[in-house]
Amino acid sequence: MRRVSVFGATGSIGQSTLDLIGRAPEAYHVVALTGGRNVKKLAEDARRLNAEIAVTGYEACLPALKEALAGSGIEAAAGEQALLEAADRPTDWTMSAIFGAAGLAPGLRSLRHGGTLALANKESLVTAGPLLLSEAAKHGAKVLPVDSEHSAVFQALVGEDIAHVERVIITASGGALRSWPKEKLATATVADASAHPNWDMGQRITIDSASMFNKAMELIEAKEFFGFRPDQIEVLVHPQSLVHALVGFNDGALMAHVGPSDMRHAIGYALNWPERAHLPVERLDLAKIGQLDFAAPDFERWPALTLAHHVMERGGLSGTIFNAAKETALDLFIAGEIGFQDMARLVERVLQNFWAEEPSATNGHNNAVIPLENTLEYDQIARIRAREIAPELTAG
Repeated sequence: MRRVSVFGATGSIGQSTLDLIGRAPEAYHVVALTGGRNVKKLAEDARRLNAEIAVTGYEACLPALKEALAGSGIEAAAGEQALLEAADRPTDWTMSAIFGAAGLAPGLRSLRHGGTLALANKESLVTAGPLLLSEAAKHGAKVLPVDSEHSAVFQALVGEDIAHVERVIITASGGALRSWPKEKLATATVADASAHPNWDMGQRITIDSASMFNKAMELIEAKEFFGFRPDQIEVLVHPQSLVHALVGFNDGALMAHVGPSDMRHAIGYALNWPERAHLPVERLDLAKIGQLDFAAPDFERWPALTLAHHVMERGGLSGTIFNAAKETALDLFIAGEIGFQDMARLVERVLQNFWAEEPSATNGHNNAVIPLENTLEYDQIARIRAREIAPELTAG
């Protein structure tokens, strides 16, 4: 029986993970489930899967969680320290699906068990890729990508020599606003940006898809995880979201990964790796689909993609600053304090600020391992600076 934990259990990735685990409960011993404010769902899943402990990230939610778990024998805890302590509990396999930089520290702690970290938290690689991978190597742990695109690349590389790779193409749906005229994007509301045409995801990642910040993060993630050069990584707009990535080799061949828009495939691949298991996902009928469309991305429409390439070239703490500014910009957009297009402008301003004032921290060797405390320090400084700059974007 495999010991598993799911961090971010109440989100879309977490729920898809629990769907797969719940189909074979005899195969898994659930150690820890963590979530946010949806303590009702967290407790319900903890009871259903007989978890050892359920943890909410919000201390104010602890009384409600305790009440929901009363009489079950399942421990209840809350807060940042409780998340870390849950990550300290030994597992064979851990899903890291907490959204944002908040998922970094628990993921690092879980690697100490020497098991497998299924990484859906792309921010971990963007903010601290070398640190995460060095920690995994130190403890003999395995990191498996769960983003559909990176899972696709990983699968395409099975049995291949990565030295023979010439290019990697990560596809993007274009998000909720892909058919909008560029001149109309400034008027996009939170509701407009939150309606993804293909994927069933949470609000924040869906908005990131519309702005292409999600894809920008995935570019950086591909560089950090696989070690590709920035000039090897491309983006291709593919509205159907069926081809998740393509890998081009030095003989001119392109190997594509094709599958339904269902995160249970990438999750299930990581859950069962190195084996493949039957998964409850749609079997594609290519004749019925008829055609697949591709287009080059419009970098004026999606400036986040250009920023990602600058971040990859710069290295150092640029990824940390990029992600912190992006998360803050998203918070401000959801709160109605800045517009849709202001998000990219704000991230660019924050990056330029750091690049000008602290070049030694934001222009370093790309593979340097930066300590966690430095990463967290710059993460907080960048968030503060983003909030200071934001009013300037809307002034007048």
